[in-house]
Amino acid sequence: MSTTQAFRTVKRISRRDGLVSVGHRDVPEEVPVAFSYGGSTHAVMMASPVDLEDFAVGFSLTEGIILEPSQIEAVEVVATEQGFDVQVTLLDEQADALRLRRRHMAGPVGCGLCGIESIEQAVRPVPDVSMTQLALNADDLVVAMDALHQAQPLFRQTRGVHGAGFFNPATGLITAREDVGRHNALDKLAGAVLRSGTPGAAGAIVVTSRLSVEMVQKAAILGSPILAAVSAPTALAIETAEKAGITLVALVRGEDLEIFTRPDRITIEGLRAFPC
Repeated sequence: MSTTQAFRTVKRISRRDGLVSVGHRDVPEEVPVAFSYGGSTHAVMMASPVDLEDFAVGFSLTEGIILEPSQIEAVEVVATEQGFDVQVTLLDEQADALRLRRRHMAGPVGCGLCGIESIEQAVRPVPDVSMTQLALNADDLVVAMDALHQAQPLFRQTRGVHGAGFFNPATGLITAREDVGRHNALDKLAGAVLRSGTPGAAGAIVVTSRLSVEMVQKAAILGSPILAAVSAPTALAIETAEKAGITLVALVRGEDLEIFTRPDRITIEGLRAFPC
């Protein structure tokens, strides 16, 4: 594959308001992206072919392969006939640990939970961020979500991708990433935050997707204490957020929102008590 363009223009037939027309639409690219460590493929994801270096760092972190970006010596993105092979070179200690882990793996899968070999790993314990001091008011979340939408050029072009942003009330939206996969968008964001040297505890994560347990796990691993989304959470996502000390905010649409865990981090007018 010789291009990293994130979309292509295709023909389509449209019917709107009773009128039929022939025209074109921009649609997002979706390609196989392989992550290789020490020359061996660890996982293959279907993803948008942009920000792949960020993707590699974020994926390596949220999958427990590294603890910090300095444990990666190099990242090389190699174009193949159908997609990309992202070749990650680890420091010796991390490379040895990954080789030992791979001996016991049943095989990675292209989803939000990659390289797991047991039910216990799927619901693995997550870092505790309960002591993180970051706090927002409800209006900050409205601003953050609006800023994320403004920082999504690929979504405006195609209407077919997810977004993830990192927001601090003092500086606004620090960075954002997009991808056809919601997990991928969050991994790319995690990689961008890590590579910038910004602590994960310094900002809230806002996403344009639903809140599944994997999204909560990734936010906790990055160290962000607040995770907000436009859609609803799952029951397991709420349970996991409670254990991790994460403030989970969902259904952020306009000025509307719902807080499910750790509401003490969010100042909201009219809030008197959070029911048990």
